[in-house]
Amino acid sequence: MKTVQSAFKFHGGVHPQYNKDLAASKPIEAMPLPKQLVVSMSQHLGAPAKCLVKKGDAVAKGQLIGERNGFISANVHAPVAGTVAAVEPRMGPTGGWVDAVILDVAEDQSGASAFMPPLDWKSASREDLLARVNDAGICGMGGAGFPTVVKLSPPPDKHCEYLILNGAECEPYLTSDYRTMLERADRIRAGVEIMRKILNGPAVRIAVEANKPDAIAALEKAFADIEGNVEIVVLPVLYPQGSEKHQIYATVKRIVPEGALPIAVGCVVENVGTVAAIADAVEKGIPLIERVTTVSGDGVVEPKNVRAPVGTRYADLVAFCGGEKEGVRKVISGGPMMGFNVPNLEIPTTKTTSGLLFFTSARVFQYSSNACINCGRCVRAAQKMDVMDCIECGACSFGCPAYRDITQNCRRAKASIRAAAAAAKAKAAAANAKK
Repeated sequence: MKTVQSAFKFHGGVHPQYNKDLAASKPIEAMPLPKQLVVSMSQHLGAPAKCLVKKGDAVAKGQLIGERNGFISANVHAPVAGTVAAVEPRMGPTGGWVDAVILDVAEDQSGASAFMPPLDWKSASREDLLARVNDAGICGMGGAGFPTVVKLSPPPDKHCEYLILNGAECEPYLTSDYRTMLERADRIRAGVEIMRKILNGPAVRIAVEANKPDAIAALEKAFADIEGNVEIVVLPVLYPQGSEKHQIYATVKRIVPEGALPIAVGCVVENVGTVAAIADAVEKGIPLIERVTTVSGDGVVEPKNVRAPVGTRYADLVAFCGGEKEGVRKVISGGPMMGFNVPNLEIPTTKTTSGLLFFTSARVFQYSSNACINCGRCVRAAQKMDVMDCIECGACSFGCPAYRDITQNCRRAKASIRAAAAAAKAKAAAANAKK
């Protein structure tokens, strides 16, 4: 294993104020269990899980309560033991409503859990390991939550040459991945070994930005004696370095074609937190029922990196961090570049909740879209790029001197294109049915 400097740099990128110092020095801290959890059936990109419980049911910690419901979907488990108070629609961080299991948390958590039996990954078959990743409901924990079993099951005509671990965490304020690399490097190492077996032994590239030297040192120590083609690639500090397509170029200089997935160029990219979760699912039988979330910003009393069960209400998270300061103007789920402004604190965490940020008026810019000044910066940035390739990183809005809603307009355009395509498909299907 060796550590190298990235030899490749993608075109563009921006340098926002990172403000990671608020929580970077705070070790991961487990919060006490709240009295109630709101476990959404939509924890990930794709179809919501099919709810398997009803009001009044008693559930054990780790019990399957939502079943994968389609190719792009993932299982959902009870994060704690408790009783189902209701199954009803609740708002998610992006504003949509989806069925959720309202779980009254049992005071006594000492009963038997519904965890899966541990597996010895060295002797287990590839099929058994894949089944475990699927059963455990593992999904990407650093972005949209793409189901991991899908990424680890490339088509027969595709081969994974590079497994890339995404430890860039380029979003301002967020430090949950950073703390995971510092504190759980051994679990990341175990997850890599498991994934290499599933993917038939690809080369490994661990991508970390240069502003995390102690995380790099922790990974170097954990991976010191690993066999095979493994490198830590130190990336320049540049947003959006954490985007998987940008990261593929920065680590192995391959360009993912328009509309294609990373496996098209022989790559699989996984967040470091996801990799650690795979290790826990295989070696300990623990499904993905909790995660680390950074609670930060100038509007929270004590910024922290909090390990909490999936389904924890934002109100309970911030209460554990001392509460809000006076004058909070905006609350963002995720990072300030790609996250979503949330209307209230009753929204629950999901498997993808990387951050919860509180900002006072001192940090909130009164965003007002002014008349375009025809500088052409957004045109140059988007030249020859199809809108469906937009990753919604927010860099265009960040850099626009007229404060135009470029990212939001790209998001709307993508939604309109998808809706039009779906309508055309339905119309064609109806026409064929009449024949």
